[in-house]
Amino acid sequence: MALSHKKIRLGDLLVENGEITGEQLQLALQEQKRGGRKLGATLIDLGYVSEDRLLDILAKQLQIPLIDLAHYEYDVEVLRRLPETLARRYRAILLQEKDNEVLIGMADPTDLFAFDQIARHLGKHVKQAIVREAQMLSTFDQVYRRTQEITHLAEELGQELSEDAFDVSQLTAGDDMANAPVVKLLQSLFEDAVQMNASDIHIEPDETVLRVRQRIDGVLHEQVMKERHIASAVISRLKLMANLDISEKRLPQDGRFNIKVKSHAIDVRLSTMPTQNGESVVMRLLDQTNGIKDLEQLGMPDRLLQRFRSMLRNPHGLILVTGPTGSGKTTTLYAALHELNRPQSKIITVEDPVEYRLPRVNQVQINPKIELTFASVLRTALRQDPDIVLIGEMRDYETIEIGLRSAMTGHLVLSSLHTNDAVSTADRLLDMGAEGYLIAAALRVVVSQRLVRRLCTSCKSDYEPDLQERSWLASIQQDAKPLQFQQGSGCPHCNNTGYSGRLGVYEYMEPSEAMLAALRQADAAAFAAAAKTNPAFHSLLQSAMDYARQGLTSLEEVMRIAGEMEQSDTQDWSGFSAAAVS
Repeated sequence: MALSHKKIRLGDLLVENGEITGEQLQLALQEQKRGGRKLGATLIDLGYVSEDRLLDILAKQLQIPLIDLAHYEYDVEVLRRLPETLARRYRAILLQEKDNEVLIGMADPTDLFAFDQIARHLGKHVKQAIVREAQMLSTFDQVYRRTQEITHLAEELGQELSEDAFDVSQLTAGDDMANAPVVKLLQSLFEDAVQMNASDIHIEPDETVLRVRQRIDGVLHEQVMKERHIASAVISRLKLMANLDISEKRLPQDGRFNIKVKSHAIDVRLSTMPTQNGESVVMRLLDQTNGIKDLEQLGMPDRLLQRFRSMLRNPHGLILVTGPTGSGKTTTLYAALHELNRPQSKIITVEDPVEYRLPRVNQVQINPKIELTFASVLRTALRQDPDIVLIGEMRDYETIEIGLRSAMTGHLVLSSLHTNDAVSTADRLLDMGAEGYLIAAALRVVVSQRLVRRLCTSCKSDYEPDLQERSWLASIQQDAKPLQFQQGSGCPHCNNTGYSGRLGVYEYMEPSEAMLAALRQADAAAFAAAAKTNPAFHSLLQSAMDYARQGLTSLEEVMRIAGEMEQSDTQDWSGFSAAAVS
């Protein structure tokens, strides 16, 4: 059963070890009373002691191991034997189980009450270890998936929802028990998606089953449900939440709603489409809790970030972010707006749809049904005395012409364009009818981007390219010097995929004088040729190879990016060398 422990006063222990002073301890105790957090967390927040040092001292004093969960190979089935409610409440994780003995990792091993409660529940001899709380919570999100009961922390219960938001904890309210399976499924879907950082949820009825797929790190993960008959009820409930017509099943519909899952406020964009086996639903999840990313958080290399920032300080001109759907263009544009959002600047955005709400920014949602188009809104926006204009996407000639002329007449214009790479931008604008001299006068910089999967730090190891990969490497680099790569083998921390999270890969292009001259002549081929000799040009492949050399992504991801780029008529790898990425 539970081991007897001597009561340890953490503050006195740190003072005795010379980590903090008595005065700092008193200040921390006062702050603890105000904030209600534990003393250890308070000391770390105040910067009096680091988490690593605090845990190291505790481990030595208690003579128990300090375990790094990021590199610990745990058994998922063993871990789940400690119920999620107990694990989250007491910040404890079941690491090992042998006969009549268990090893429990705790964020606070001095919490005797939590220790006794866990030992009483397990009914076995308990040994302790110390683990970092952040790593423990991340592990919980990976392991405790699709549980039927939803654990809500006390602070979440006191938060009020906006009038148009649904709280998933309230979906079960009411006496309509016929909808209970539907409600439980929706609860599980949304909570699981948030825990796994899914960007999309796909609900697809098949002939005999219901398929639910989540897009995690750009890859779909499928779960098949035998309850095919609940598909209609699930979709009807979602339509009600999005204020759509539940009786209309023959035509596509689009809507949006807000939900609250644990401490996350999620904006859900919903799209329905009639298929042979019923309506298919795709939901895009936008987590509003984390806010807009800063430019530093994008992962853009320092030298590119500095140049991009300098371009944003221009009082006028056109800045384009290009790439296919799902490449992170909107995230980059919003990060730029976050940088530019100051009281002295008037910012107007024209978007379809408005994805994130920004303070101090006038955001307009276009609606073609009432002729509220990009072009019509832009004409009005320019009469609103803006300093900065964001155009969600340049889709047609009229929008492009207004955007270019705005960039020439004292406005900084930011926009996105669907092109395969930065060099293709000129060709696309010319094809859509833009005048070459207008593009040359307005264009300041083009950033093309992709997203690659980040290798899992828990299971990545050195990797030797196979014959096909070595042949591909030889075809793109003149230098025969071998490159070092890593690959993820798959583990519980990354859901056995070998990857965890994603990175932005960027291609950066500032037009040179030769490129501008080609634009004035409307010569896209000359523009592309001049771009490849521009010393300021940094290609997507170079960025991806940088990440691979640093062990942040795999050679497989680099080859995927190269495969997409080879589809572009303007891409030429013949001049690429290993020295280019050094």
